[in-house]
Amino acid sequence: MGRKRSAPLNKLFAWVRRQSTKVKTFVAAVTALAALVALKLLVRDHNHFFVASESIHVLGILVLIYKLTTRKSCSGLSLKTQELTAMFLAARSCCSLFMEGDIHTFLDFLTLVSTLWVVYMMRFKLKSTYIADLDNMPLYYVAVPPAILAVFIHPYTHHAPIGRMLWAFSVYLESICVLPQLRMMQNTKMIEPFTANYVFALGVARFLGCAHWIIKVYDSAGTYLFLVGASYAWLPMVLLAEAVQTFILADFCYYYIKSVMMNGQLLVTLPLPV
Repeated sequence: MGRKRSAPLNKLFAWVRRQSTKVKTFVAAVTALAALVALKLLVRDHNHFFVASESIHVLGILVLIYKLTTRKSCSGLSLKTQELTAMFLAARSCCSLFMEGDIHTFLDFLTLVSTLWVVYMMRFKLKSTYIADLDNMPLYYVAVPPAILAVFIHPYTHHAPIGRMLWAFSVYLESICVLPQLRMMQNTKMIEPFTANYVFALGVARFLGCAHWIIKVYDSAGTYLFLVGASYAWLPMVLLAEAVQTFILADFCYYYIKSVMMNGQLLVTLPLPV
């Protein structure tokens, strides 16, 4: 019976695999658009997308904690992505504490503490299982550009300039902090279940975050992009950052869903580079 249920999915994935890059891109765009329309129609308060996004990120980190405590191994995990994640969460928590102080602050702080614990375990307790040779993307390649961009493009509010820059830095860094993890997975080709679950959770979280901004812009007929005084570039850059990370993770999410629904397993296999 399992084979019968998966037969339509097998045919669907096989059809997608045979198509050209343009067709695959079109199918992905239509799927994303359909998901956005469904979210807009089903969820009345679109601010809940942010809470859902942050909650899913917390769940992803809890999956990593479970792996580290039960398997006593951090193989397949990128220490650099965890350090970058802790970096943007620390910046965002500082801003949120003084600017908002709400459920977002609590979720960010919870995720930050969990991420710092993962970093500690990888650096000290489970150092022997960390494959540093495969985690070979230079940290400054990812951290420096967001810092420079945040100096020039940040929100214009009544808060201190350093707080506004930290806010922008956290947004920009979050959008690309997963790159070392994806690079490491490309190096290994096979991703074990816990790491796959974690990265998939990031993909879902980022899609919800991106959906929030897109629906806000749509509901305001575009005027929402220019609601922060003189900083006309800020909200477009936020939207771009969310879209970039969603796009970065989209390819992995495709292979994750394919492995689960077509093959019935969580051991994700990435294609060899052409």
